[in-house]
Amino acid sequence: MDHHIQQQPHHYDGGENDYMQQEDDWDRDMLLDPAWEKQQRKTFTAWCNSHLRKAGTQIENIEEDFRDGLKLMLLLEVISGERLAKPERGKMRVHKISNVNKALDFIASKGVKLVSIGAEEIVDGNAKMTLGMIWTIILRFAIQDISVEETSAKEGLLLWCQRKTAPYKNVNIQNFHISWKDGLGFCALIHRHRPELIDYGKLRKDDPMTNLNTAFDVAEKYLDIPKMLDAEDIVSTLRPDEKAIMTYVSCYYHAFSGKQKAETAANRICKVLAVNQENEQLMEDYEKLASDLLEWIRRTIPWLENRVPENTMQAMQQKLEDFRDYRRLHKPPKVQEKCQLEINFNTLQTKLRLSNRPAFMPSEGKMVSDISNAWGSLEGAEKGYEEWLLNEIRRLERLDHLAEKFRQKAAIHEAWTDGKEEMLQQKDYETASLSDIKALLKKHEAFESDLAAHQDRVEQIAAIAQELNELEYYDSPSVNARCQRICDQWDSLGVLTQKRSEALQRTEKLLETIDQLYLEFAKRAAPFNNWMEGAMEDLQDTFIVHTIEEIQGLSTAHEQFKATLPEADKERQAILGIHNEIAKIVQTYHVNMAGTNPYTTINSQEINAKWDKVRQLVPQRDQALIEEHARQQNNERLRRQFANQANVIGPWIQTKMQEIGRISIEMHGTLEDQLTHLRQYEKSIVNYKPKIDQLEGDHQLIQEALIFDNKHTNYTMEHIRVGWEQLLTTIARTINEIENQILTRDAKGISQDQMNEFRASFNHFDRDHSGRLGAEEFKACLISLGFDIGNDAQVHTHQHQSGSSIINHTLFLFCFSFSFLLSLLSHFPSNLPLK
Repeated sequence: MDHHIQQQPHHYDGGENDYMQQEDDWDRDMLLDPAWEKQQRKTFTAWCNSHLRKAGTQIENIEEDFRDGLKLMLLLEVISGERLAKPERGKMRVHKISNVNKALDFIASKGVKLVSIGAEEIVDGNAKMTLGMIWTIILRFAIQDISVEETSAKEGLLLWCQRKTAPYKNVNIQNFHISWKDGLGFCALIHRHRPELIDYGKLRKDDPMTNLNTAFDVAEKYLDIPKMLDAEDIVSTLRPDEKAIMTYVSCYYHAFSGKQKAETAANRICKVLAVNQENEQLMEDYEKLASDLLEWIRRTIPWLENRVPENTMQAMQQKLEDFRDYRRLHKPPKVQEKCQLEINFNTLQTKLRLSNRPAFMPSEGKMVSDISNAWGSLEGAEKGYEEWLLNEIRRLERLDHLAEKFRQKAAIHEAWTDGKEEMLQQKDYETASLSDIKALLKKHEAFESDLAAHQDRVEQIAAIAQELNELEYYDSPSVNARCQRICDQWDSLGVLTQKRSEALQRTEKLLETIDQLYLEFAKRAAPFNNWMEGAMEDLQDTFIVHTIEEIQGLSTAHEQFKATLPEADKERQAILGIHNEIAKIVQTYHVNMAGTNPYTTINSQEINAKWDKVRQLVPQRDQALIEEHARQQNNERLRRQFANQANVIGPWIQTKMQEIGRISIEMHGTLEDQLTHLRQYEKSIVNYKPKIDQLEGDHQLIQEALIFDNKHTNYTMEHIRVGWEQLLTTIARTINEIENQILTRDAKGISQDQMNEFRASFNHFDRDHSGRLGAEEFKACLISLGFDIGNDAQVHTHQHQSGSSIINHTLFLFCFSFSFLLSLLSHFPSNLPLK
């Protein structure tokens, strides 16, 4: 539930409404001033604690300690003497908002309508809103009920301060901010009511810190008014916070209000006892004052009605001085006597009426109306006399004044025009740049404005001269001659001003045209120059290509570039045309150019030189591309030549490798037949060597040509070399293996059937046809041949220990050939059955 501060008129009388309306618009942004916010925090906190201590508690942080609403409700109960609704004791946000809303509702019930101050803002610790809420409470419960002489609230409090401090030297209370900065106001309030507490005579206006601290300490110690302000804050602030001062001063009012009421009652009794004596004295004073005043008026009027003029200025000025003495020295006391007479008469009549006494009747001719009529006659004579004196003095002074005025204005004008004609005839614009011309134009426009402003002075000079002629001034001929010279010079200045303005505008237009052409030249020359520099860089750029396609791409790009040259030449001609147009304008209108193009450093000579360089580089680039194209064609021929041979040799080597492997594992024929067949393969392989040598020669040519790739084949010379070496090694190893098998067979007397059986078993477990068996495959092969291989890796065949020991050691090998199998079997006796 949101509340805002606004007065409800039906709860208060007119005075209170005015007061609350003024405070309704309190400046919330003012709280953003750190000095004022600091003062309000201290003052409002102390004010709240002065009431909360009655309930045995206090606050430390004004925006934090009121967030749960509990101490806020307690504060309102203490200062109002009323009970509020029972507070919520929960710690949740909703409980805090509920408590603050109860406090705000109570404030609203006292006739204050709340605007812009919501419970959520107080619960959230919004310092600005919390201070505004406390200020609202202070206004309602501490200031609103103050009433002094039909004024209330703020105005009543200010009037009370003014009444109480009126007798004190150097105290002038006009507001609740700067009037209290010197501290004398606080000391005066205390001294007025408790003079024994402060020695006011020892206080000095130029020592505000001592005055403030004295007042604050005495008020806290003897008057039970807590220290709500810091002297340092008040002195160092240009304008102390009004709300803080009002809050603190209101505490003085409440502290002294009881004593004031008692004093008022005693004074009233004294006044009643003295009223009759005062009335008698007032009657006597009135009669005497009225007689004296009427006598003075009767003597003065004839002097004021004397209109005989004097013949000299000195005599007339003496009359004027006498009249001024009358107005300054003689009349003011009489005005005061007349005013006092009326005041005494009215006061007397009022006192008599209040005392139920008959009205006072003055003597014949001494009524207030008689005195007013006599005074009116005096005023009339005085006014006519003053007008007559002034007219006479004006008449004598007029001619001298006009002549002096003419001389002054003429001298000022002649001083101003001095050197202006020479300035207007200068030709400084002929060598100026465009920016200089614009500055000269601005300066000339300012001069034209100044010239127009001086037109009034020239007219005034002419009018004064005309008036002097009409009044027949004795020195009119010299006045007329000087006036004529001024007018002639004025006309000459007007003509020269117009001529210079036209010349400046004409020059500005020419230079603006040239400037536009300069800018256009710069806008077009810069990209064209960049294009030429890029073109020269590209034309001179070295290229590295490896294929004929790459050189063809470069040639195509170069041809496309050459196709753009005619259009580029047109752009060059257009740019040079701009330069020529500038030169034509300069020559035609005789413009004195102060410098070069301000927008670019590029000139026409540079453009032509770079264009010639581009045209020179194009054929050189053509020749380089043609030569590179021929080199790439030769490289392509070498690639194809190498690829044609490599694509034949590579598959041939692979085929031979496969055939050798197949021969080594076939069971057709005897070992001698296989050996014969392999030696025939070896011979054919050796006969293939010249082709390998020829391929090496082609590879040498490719390397010399720095060819690094060949898309026509997947074979490199390194592949061929490795394959050739593997082929030679494989055929030699295979032949050696067959020879070893023959030696083993012959040594052990293994029959051909046994050999076939061994070979069949070996081939059975050689599933990948690699000619090699792994450890497990080899073990399985031995088992298939009749060997019993136990977990302890020992062979138990007829309890032959030597053979099982050999097998036990060989099983640790990773792979085994057929020749190894025969070699292993050779360790068994020749008569040992194999199955």
